[in-house]
Parts: sequence; structure tokens; C-alpha cells
Amino acid sequence: MMEPISVEEFLKRSLTTPVADVRTPAEYDKGHIPGAFLFPLFNDRERAEVGTLYVQQGHTAAVLKGLELTGPRLEEMARRGMEIASGNPGDASGGSLLLYCWRGGMRSASVAWLMEKMGIRCYTLEQGYKAYRNHLLSFFDHLPHPINVLGGLTGSGKTERLHQMAEAGEQVIDLEGLAGHKGSAFGNLGLPPQPTTEHFQNLLFRAFSRMDPARPVWLEDESRNVGKCSLPDGLWDKMQQAEFYLIEASHQERTCRLMKEYAGFDPCLLENAICKIEKRLGFDQCKKALEACRSGDIKTALQICLAYYDKAYNYQLEIRKKSHGIHTFDTI
Repeated sequence: MMEPISVEEFLKRSLTTPVADVRTPAEYDKGHIPGAFLFPLFNDRERAEVGTLYVQQGHTAAVLKGLELTGPRLEEMARRGMEIASGNPGDASGGSLLLYCWRGGMRSASVAWLMEKMGIRCYTLEQGYKAYRNHLLSFFDHLPHPINVLGGLTGSGKTERLHQMAEAGEQVIDLEGLAGHKGSAFGNLGLPPQPTTEHFQNLLFRAFSRMDPARPVWLEDESRNVGKCSLPDGLWDKMQQAEFYLIEASHQERTCRLMKEYAGFDPCLLENAICKIEKRLGFDQCKKALEACRSGDIKTALQICLAYYDKAYNYQLEIRKKSHGIHTFDTI
């Protein structure tokens, strides 16, 4: 018999039991529990149709429409659910399944009923994905992990250093890696589209859940937004109070690193990135950077942008020095 379970129990069981998201593809794409399979009861159009009927004609009309829509594909759904439960495509040998919809209501209950008819033990998420999101935000509001922040001027190699630290056994979460963005106007070059803020936070929650709360977690110094992805308020607030360590690197070293990272891109892409910060660079400096880019002098274009980023970041460093202090990275 289907059993609703708490979000804490659901996440604990998800370590060993497949998770299926029975919401629509659009809901799934906006954000889902990381690792969950998309297993929709309705597509986007069908859900809108059923929802409209519920509002206009009530529960019974909506249920009948839902049965009409899903009836022809119940066999297909049963087979797919059995594959997910077994953990192997093409294998329908039984197992258990964790299911969730938005509020833990009829969609997850209906799919659980179908799957239990096929011999699959089902557990549904009590109060659904909404409960998961509330749990996540509460977690970041009361984050138990000590935080260390690694900062440095643009091109100082912060991300590279964090990866080295992770390989050496430190607890590291790559914010830019999870957000799919390197944090500047050039940050999306060569990368796939970013996740939504909602799903970025879901990925971040999973990453923290895997960390030992008794040991510090290292993060890169970021603004509240990494590209289009926003950090949870609770995490952002804690980062402002965290121990801060600064990597120092020469201007030449940083320029060389940026050249390796960006000089290979189509100049048109670099020009578009420069135009994004025209107001901050100023018209004259922006014009010089664009002209350098068009003439093939990528190094000069990057150095003009670097001067802007250095000025902005040094201002932030001065504020941090006055409020909480800064350690040099070599002192740890």
C-alpha cells in the first residue's frame, strides 16, 4: 500500500531507491530533486486542461478528464515505471519507487496506485516537491557547515585552486560549476545554458548534504548572482560572515590565464561580452576594447576589462577588510 513519508525520510531513502518526478516536463525543467527521473502523469497541455476543469467544474470532472487522457497509455506508463524501479532500462523485475508531485496529492497517489498494481512498493513525498523546496530553504537559513571563502582578483586561478584542494581532501563546492557560469560578463562562453535558479539551488543543497558538517566547506567568492542563478539568501548571508582567504597573483600571471581561457573564442562572442559592461567600462574604454578585439589584439581587450574588474573587486575587498578581515591564502 502506498505510504506518504516525510521529506527527511524521502531524501534518506533516495540514496538507495530510484526517484520519479510525476509532474509535467515544464515543471521538471524548472527544478527537480537531483537524480529524479522524469515520469509525467500529464504533459504540460494536459495538466492545464485538467486544472481548468477542476476550477470550472470541480473535482469529479477533472478526475474523469484525467482518466480519459491517461487511460490509453497506462500500459506504457506501467512498463516505464517498472524500468525505473529496477534501475535498469528494459528490466521490469520489480523493486521500490519514490514518487513526488507538486503537493503530494492526486498525481503521485495515482501513479503509486498503478505501480503497486505491478508489484512495485511505492513511497510518496508528503506534501510533495513544495515540501522539498521549503526544507531546502530552511536548511540554508540554518546552515550547519562552517564556511571558508576563497577570493582573488579576476584571473587569479581561484577555481583551479579549489579543484586542487578538493583532490587533496578538502570539502569544496564549485558554485560556478553548479551554476554553469564563471561569474563575469564572459562567464557563459563555451558553456551550456544555465539551470534555473531553482534547480541551481537544488544542486547546491545536494552538494552540501554530502558534506561533513563538522568540517569547513570551501566556496569561491561570488556575488549574490552567478550569471542568472541566485544563491539562497541564507547561504549568501553566511558567506558574508565567513573566513575569507585571498589568493594573490601578478597582473602578468592573471593576464596569461585569461588569454588561455578566452583568446580562442570567436572575437564576435568576446565583443558581445564587452558590450554587456559598456556602462561600467565607460564609452571610451569600451570603444578601445572593442577596437582591440576587432583588430585581433585580444590581450589588450582583456586588459582593459581586467582594469574594470580589478577596481570593482578591490573596492569590495576594502569593505571586507574593515568589517571582517582577510587572510592570505598562503597562511592556511
